[in-house]
Order: sequence, then structure tokens, then C-alpha cells
Amino acid sequence: MKLLGNVEFPKSQTVIKFAAFVFIFVSFFCLGKHWSDGSRQLVFFSRQLPSLTTSFVPSVVISPNFNKEFNISALINATEPEPADPVISNVQQSVSESKAASPPPPPPPPEIKSYGIVDENGTMSDEFEIGEFDPDLVEDWGNGTEMETETNKEYARSTFRVKKFGLCDQTMREYVPCLDNVEAIKRLKSTKNGERFERQCPEKGKGLNCLVPPPKGYRPPIPWPKSRDEVWFSNVPHSRLVDDKGGQNWISRKGKDKFKFPGGGTQFIHGADQYLDQMSKMVPEITFGHHIRVALDVGCGVASFGAYLLSRNVITMSIAPKDVHENQIQFALERGVPAMVAAFATRRLLYPSQAFDLIHCSRCCINWTRDEGILLLEVNRMLRAGGYFSWAAQPVYKHEQALEEQWEEMLNLTTRLCWNLVKKEGYIAIWQKPFNNSCYFNREAGTIPPLCDPNDDPDNVWYVDLKACISRLPENGYGANVAPWPARLQTPPDRLQSIHIDSYIARKELFKAESKYWNEIVASYVRSLHWKKFKLRNVMDMKASFGGFAAALIDNQLDAWVLNVVPVSGPNTLPVIYDRGLIGVMHDWCEPFDTYPRTYDFLHAAGLFSIERKRCNMSTIMLEMDRILRPGGRVYIRDSLDVMDELQDIAKAMGWHPALRDTSEGPHASYRVLACDKRLLRS
Repeated sequence: MKLLGNVEFPKSQTVIKFAAFVFIFVSFFCLGKHWSDGSRQLVFFSRQLPSLTTSFVPSVVISPNFNKEFNISALINATEPEPADPVISNVQQSVSESKAASPPPPPPPPEIKSYGIVDENGTMSDEFEIGEFDPDLVEDWGNGTEMETETNKEYARSTFRVKKFGLCDQTMREYVPCLDNVEAIKRLKSTKNGERFERQCPEKGKGLNCLVPPPKGYRPPIPWPKSRDEVWFSNVPHSRLVDDKGGQNWISRKGKDKFKFPGGGTQFIHGADQYLDQMSKMVPEITFGHHIRVALDVGCGVASFGAYLLSRNVITMSIAPKDVHENQIQFALERGVPAMVAAFATRRLLYPSQAFDLIHCSRCCINWTRDEGILLLEVNRMLRAGGYFSWAAQPVYKHEQALEEQWEEMLNLTTRLCWNLVKKEGYIAIWQKPFNNSCYFNREAGTIPPLCDPNDDPDNVWYVDLKACISRLPENGYGANVAPWPARLQTPPDRLQSIHIDSYIARKELFKAESKYWNEIVASYVRSLHWKKFKLRNVMDMKASFGGFAAALIDNQLDAWVLNVVPVSGPNTLPVIYDRGLIGVMHDWCEPFDTYPRTYDFLHAAGLFSIERKRCNMSTIMLEMDRILRPGGRVYIRDSLDVMDELQDIAKAMGWHPALRDTSEGPHASYRVLACDKRLLRS
């Protein structure tokens, strides 16, 4: 064997192999140490190369970031498929010694606060907090209104346009224009019958011309269903109801920042659920969510009766006047429960005949027998044929002379109305209205109250005075034979034939076509615009037609309720809406609406402005929309292209963020969708 530089060739090969192995080992060690900084810890196992004079000795090398635990056995098994017992023993001993010398573990990370109802793991949670408004959704707006002049050279005249609407004074933060018109209330000739609680709207041109501000510290509302049980104090900063009704289990304070709603009422302090169970046991025919779908709660308080009926598939219109407990309806809407300011006084309520399957009064403080029973006759008008009236009050159960006389008066009146006292138990009495007019015709001649004139339209409600007569039921049975819920939602009702519209033949086809039309549109919104991620709870359809938009929200499983508004400028389709198992109201959009500011999350207006602009200024309607819309709320206006430029200008002047979108018909269609977001404006 030849020598190369006095070194035997076989020996030089061994040296090269040994050097290469050392280099690879050091490289992997450095890489492991580098990756262990802020990453998952790497554990290296090494062996010394066996030689003629040394025996095999296993050892372990651990990266410097050694304050984490590892499954060493699993790592060894992955490195050495069949290790010998002595090796495992030595490795475990080395790791134990290293852990014994390690410093104490670092303190736990700070607690993660969840915002909304989805926790940090992406799962639904009942324990959550709602944060303040995102700073990107808050704007410093100021109080001043800014105008700009536009000169028309052709007609040689100048016009003024509002560039920016200023914020109203803080005293107007809960302003309801038609119910807070102090000057008009002072001019009333009489207030003995509750006239001061009815609509007294400002004169045309003297309405709202500024943006109603939120209260200081206003926060995004607590989402439903949590909001049923608690709301932010800063959003409805009034504690009078707590002082007056706290002992009756209506409402209480929870710490400094929340109101809590235990679910009770004056006559059901042990909870609305127990109260509803009692009603069902008293009259088994009252099947909530089946034959009983639409209810009216008179003198509703904070609407716990309606709130708990929602879980039984019953939608309730909860009403109360803006009286000494003036924030009742504001609390109800903040909770996410359907409600509206309304009073039994001198005019018909804005709901159609045969609207409600059940009308409920629990200590509603109404004298039903006054003036020949004129107020109970209004209940009779709105109650569906075969529907139920539930009265829970002291005359039902207290044995005092004055109260017993009131009970006898009530019993006498309901008998003359042909109501049947189905059950009286404890402090609840329940009557049923007849299904037809036969009982009325069989009464003795001259019985009071008489039947209304055959020409009287019981669905005519806009500024119509109460009448001391019994509204006749349709001879053809319309309104009495509605399908049970949920089939009635998509079943064309009989009263569709009585609506005054141009079509007289294909009405059922129109009904079905409208339902299909809105179902497809809402399904596309859910699919492409992720509507289920929106916090939609209180929704208003400002031009509802047959209620197809509201039905589509139900069909697409959006957890929201819809107030369907039927404008007085079009056909009165309200009876059809109620026959479907939905709720709604008649209204003139040239006047303010009877609700508190910041009570709706979403406003939908399809084809409204192209019609109403012939009757009033579009900015009047837009300012009213801003008043009733919550900061963070959304508006979808679906209308003709020729109104969109002006609507966008008004939206920007109110601080909204508008975006114009094409409809499904494409960019060449004559219709567009104006989607607007309302920000929280601060002075």
C-alpha cells in the first residue's frame, strides 16, 4: 500500500468521514437552536462514533429553550424504531435532570375578552362582552348645518341645498315628533279621553331638520337572545321604571352599566313562562305557535309577555302610551322585542280588522266599559273571528264592592258583544269572539252597542275616530279560516280577494310571485353579502305590499322580526299581512313614525321614494329614517335610477356611508340598490 504525504490512504478516508459527520452534526445543532427561539422546541439525540477503544454511549442535546414539556418517548420512537432499554432509561434520566434545573414556568397570558357571541375558539358562547364602537365607525360631526348654493343659469335663479345636517340639541335625544309636540297638545280642547297620547304631528315644513343625537356613552346593543334579559344602561339611561316597578319583577339594575329583565309583570311576578302555561291549561284550544300566531299586548310594560311568546312561535305587537312610564316601548325595542307607541283613546289603532288571534291586557289600566264600551269595541274590531281576549286585573279576582261592580259591567258588556266567557280562573278571565254575525242578528232589537253601518270599512284606520258600534264580520267568512302556523305564511289568504288593487283575477299568482321574488333576493343577500353575520334583529319594511320580504327572512332563517309598514298612498294590504302570521301597521311617510330614536337595526325600502317624492320632500323621509335607525345600522333602498343621485346626496349629508349597487337584472336595468351604513356621530 502506497503512502500519500506520509499518511496511509485508508486512515485518511476515516478522518474525512469523521470530519464530515461532525460538520453535519454541528450544522443540525445550530439549526435546532435557531428554530427553538420562539418556535416549537427541537430535541436532538446524538451518538459518539464507535471506535476500537470506545464503547457506544448514548447522550441527549436539548435546545436552550427548554422550559416546555415534550413527549420524549414518542420522539425517541420516531428516531429509533427499536431502542434498547438502557438507552430509554438514560434519556429519561437526562431529561428529568434538565427539568429539575429549569426555572419556574412563565405567568399565564392575559385573559382574552370576547366581543360578540363567538368566543376566541370560534364557538358560540353566552358569556361575552360588547365593546365600544369601532373607532372607524365613529365620526366627529359637529352641531352646525352646512348649506351650499346652486345657481341655475337657464332660469337665472339660485337654490339652496343642505351639504351637511347638524346634530340636534341633546335634549332631543329621545324625541318622537308626533308625540312630543307640546304646542299642539296645549291647543287640545280636551284631554280627558287620552287625546294627549295620540298623534299630534308638526305642521308640514316644521318637522325635523337635524340629526337626533345618541345619549352620552351609547354602545352597540347587546345581541339577541341575550338582549331579552339585559340591555345597556347608557342606551336607555332612565331608572324610573326600576323605582316604580322593581318590586313587580319587571326590571332591575344589574351593576352600574346594565338593566336586567327577570321576565315578570304586575300580574305575573313569578315569570311570563308560568303565566303562559297557566293560560294554555285554562283553555287547551289556545295552542301557541299553531292556531295562536299573532297577539296584541295592551299596556305591555317592558314587553316580557311578548318576549317569552317568541320562543313559542308567537309574534306579539306590544303597545303602550308615552305616559309617565314613557320609556316602556324604548326598553322593549332595545331588548329586541316588537313594540310600538300607541294608546286606546279617541281614534282607531293603526291595525286592520281581524288582525290578532289573541289580545291580552294585564293590569293595562284601561276602563273598557266607558262610553258604551267604545274601547272594548275597538278590541273587538281588531280581534280575529274565533279569537281570544285575556284580561288579568283586580276586578277578576278581588272581592271588593267597587271591583265587583266593575266585573259585572264587564260581564254585561261582553255578553252584549256576543263574547263567550270560556274560563275564569285565579286572576285571569278569557273570552272568545264569535265566528260569524249570527249572534248579533239574534239579539233583542235596540241592544247597545248596535252593529256598524254596512258601508263602514273596518280596515280604514288612518286618523279615523272610534265608533261605538260592532264591526261586522264578512259574510263569506274571510279572516276566520286562516291556516295554522307555519303553513299560513305561504298560503294565499281569502282576504286577498278583498284588497283594492288593479288585478282582480290573478291575485293568488301575484301573491306567490311576490313571495318567490323576495325569497330569491334575500337568499342572494344571505349568500353573497353574508346577511347572517349582520346583527339584524329589529327590521322595518317601509313599503311591505303582501309581506314577501318579511316572509323571506323567516324562510332564510334570519333571527329577526319585521314590522311591515303599508303606506297610505297605496292599497291597504295589511289584512293579508296579518293573515300570513306577520305584523304591520298603516303609516304615511310624509309624517314621522311613532317610535323612539335608535330602535331599528335595518330599514328596507323598495319602490318607496319614487312614489312618495310626489307627495313630500325625500329629505323628510330620510331624516326620519336616520332618527329611528341605530348607529351601526343599515339601510337598503331599492328604487328607480332617477332618484338615486338625490338620495346619495342626502345620505352623505346625514353622515351615512352610501354605496350604489346593481340589481340582479344587471347594470342596464332602471333600478338600483342603495346600501347605506349609519355611523355613530359625535359633536
